[in-house]
Amino acid sequence: MTLEAAARTWSHRHLLDVEGLGRDELEHVLDLAVEMREARRTRSHRSVLEAETVGLAFYEASTRTRVSFELAAVALGATVVDLAIAGSSVGKGESLVDTLRTLERTGVTTLVLRHGSSGAPHLAARTTGMRIVNAGDGTHAHPTQALLDALTLRDALGPLDGRRVTIVGDILHSRVARSNIHALRALGATVRVAGPSAWVAGFEAWPGVEVATTLEAALEGSDAVMTLRVQLERGAGGVAAYTEQWRLDDERMAMVLPGAPVLHPGPTNEGIELTAALANGPRSLIGRQVENGVPVRMAVLAQVTGAA
Repeated sequence: MTLEAAARTWSHRHLLDVEGLGRDELEHVLDLAVEMREARRTRSHRSVLEAETVGLAFYEASTRTRVSFELAAVALGATVVDLAIAGSSVGKGESLVDTLRTLERTGVTTLVLRHGSSGAPHLAARTTGMRIVNAGDGTHAHPTQALLDALTLRDALGPLDGRRVTIVGDILHSRVARSNIHALRALGATVRVAGPSAWVAGFEAWPGVEVATTLEAALEGSDAVMTLRVQLERGAGGVAAYTEQWRLDDERMAMVLPGAPVLHPGPTNEGIELTAALANGPRSLIGRQVENGVPVRMAVLAQVTGAA
C-alpha cells in the first residue's frame, strides 16, 4: 500500500480513541506503520510534516510514548515543541484550556496530549483548532498503544482473526486494556480479560469479551498474553496477593498454546506482573512493542494531518 492510498482511507482530524474505528481504518494505519518502518530506516519522507509544529503536552510522566512521538515527528520533518509541564504556567494555576489556547496561538498545529483526567483530549478537540492525538487520558483510552500492540501481534501471529488474546492484570485502572479490547476485537480477535475479581468487575458486560477469574482459566487456549502494570499511582492495592496468584513466569506460561508470546505495555514491575526471566526471554515481545512505537506514531501523525 502507498502512503497516498492509506491517507485516503482516514478522514479524522484527531485520534482520540480507537473505539469506533472500523477494521479497514485500523488495518490501513497498521499497513502505513509498516511502510513507515522502512521510511525511517531509509530516511525518506523527512519532509512530510515540514509545515507542521507538533506540540507534546504530557501532564503525566512518560518515557516510551513521549520519546517515540518526538522521534516520529522529527522523522517526518516537523518542528517539535515539548511543553515542560513542571516549568510551565501550569504550576501557577493555568487551566488546561488556557494552556492549550496558548499553544495554539503560538503556532502549534498538532498536539499530542497525555493527561490524568479522562476526556481531556476530547475537551482539547472541542475548544481549540489544533489536531489532537490522545497519548493517554486517565483510565479511559490509549489509542496509539493499542495500535502498536496490534501491529506487534500481527507481526508475530499474522492475521488476528480467530486468535485469542488474553489481557491479565489491573484491567479496572487500565486505559491500555480498554483500547486494546476495542482494537483487537475490531481486528477479529477474541479478547479475554483476567485478574482479581475487583479488577475485572463489569467487563463481563462488554460485548464479545470473556472474563476469567483464575490464571489457569485465563491462559488456557491463549494465542498471546498481555500482562499489565499494577498501577500503584492509581490506587491499585493487594500487590502481594496479586503477585502470588497472577504473576506470569515460564512455568505458568506452559498453560498457553505452544509458542504464544507475552507482551507488556511498560514500564514493567518485574517480579510483580512477570518475572525478569520471562520479560527478557524468547517469548517476550516487549522490546518489539517499544520498537513499533515510532513507526506507528509516524503513521498516526501523518494520517491526522492529511500529510501522507
